[in-house]
Amino acid sequence: MRTRTRTAALLTATALALAGCAGGNGGTDAGDGEQAAAVEGEQQKGGVTLDRPFEKPDLTLTDTTGEEYDLLEETAGHPTLLYFGYTHCPDVCPLTMSNIALAKSQLSKAEQRKLRVVFVTSDPERDTPERLGKWLRMHDPDFTGLTGDFATIQAGARSVGVHIEPSYEKKNGDVVSTHGAQVLAFSPKDDKAHVVYTEQNATADVLTEELPAIIKGGTP
Repeated sequence: MRTRTRTAALLTATALALAGCAGGNGGTDAGDGEQAAAVEGEQQKGGVTLDRPFEKPDLTLTDTTGEEYDLLEETAGHPTLLYFGYTHCPDVCPLTMSNIALAKSQLSKAEQRKLRVVFVTSDPERDTPERLGKWLRMHDPDFTGLTGDFATIQAGARSVGVHIEPSYEKKNGDVVSTHGAQVLAFSPKDDKAHVVYTEQNATADVLTEELPAIIKGGTP
């Protein structure tokens, strides 16, 4: 099995740096130095196994139907993929969700029913429940989208090593928002994230190969 153990501290300092994008009509990558850092040393192809798993964030937000959604309660005992991003992102966020959707489609029906995929917006001012729902349905209608107070979202993100900042508007009118550079995979056995996929290795091929083990509560 291909695993490489990384401590949470090292991940936060390297692979789990924030990524920023500026968007006008669709948006372009920001040139303000807000780029995801690379993992130090040789890059592995699969998920990174943590020697100190992350606790699942205690978040209660609003889902795409406008209803209250308690992350801990709704995903308890389910294999869960968690990502912090935003719908106006021009590239990384839609690619990541498409990769997850493709990998999920390769699972058995029973495995698909067990899996929970949760997308928490890092740009709640623009990502209304309606917009989130429409955007996520383009990837998979069963994906859960959450929005709410930014301070609450930011605190939840930071608890799992994800650094996001409030969106702001540049002088030219472009809006700069930040997103996480990783997908956190929570085990159904203890509801902790034992595996993290960085922007570089959250590919459809890697996720297709490794999701079955995660769904069973193991590590790839």
